[in-house]
Amino acid sequence: MRRAIAYRRLLACCLLALALLSTGQVAAAQPLPPPRPAAEFRETMDIGDEPGRISTGEVSITSGPYARQVVLFRTSEPPGTVIIHTSERFLYLVQGNGRALRYGIGVGREGFQWSGQVTVTRKAEWPDWRPPPDMLKRQPYLPRFMAGGPGNPMGARALYLGSTVFRIHGTNQPETIGQAISSGCFRLANGDIIDLYERVPVGTRVIVRHKAAL
Repeated sequence: MRRAIAYRRLLACCLLALALLSTGQVAAAQPLPPPRPAAEFRETMDIGDEPGRISTGEVSITSGPYARQVVLFRTSEPPGTVIIHTSERFLYLVQGNGRALRYGIGVGREGFQWSGQVTVTRKAEWPDWRPPPDMLKRQPYLPRFMAGGPGNPMGARALYLGSTVFRIHGTNQPETIGQAISSGCFRLANGDIIDLYERVPVGTRVIVRHKAAL
């Protein structure tokens, strides 16, 4: 008897559910949207929006190949020129006498690297950040404005390059130095961009090359 009652209740519930679905009062289950590809998550590293991995300190790279150091550097460019070799992940500040001060950098990922000659047209401490229109098209979920500060992906300092949207700037993700993941900007650890910022005036010539000239 109890089994018959339970069966009738189950049957009534099933009939009610079918009736609600047919009238549109209950939405059919929808499949979950596919996860964003890994490349899209990597692109967000350009703005430093990975909680738990953000450094708010003025970190410098002090060991390994990307540590700031004076190196032998052959060039005909005058002292004070900034030369960037994207394939090497290094920025060189020419010192003269066959030497340069070398900084480890992060560069644009494949498809976003560029080369050319520009000048530093502006400098800013703890700069604000406004994603350019092209980045917002790719990542519409980004904030339209972020005030400068330790949590800002632009880091502690920024050197603006010509009339482009590109910059040499700091980062709150120093572990990304040496990687090619940005949207075309060049990033240094905050301690290193502060050091470079003090050495480079507005008007400085910046030469961007994919690799060293032979």
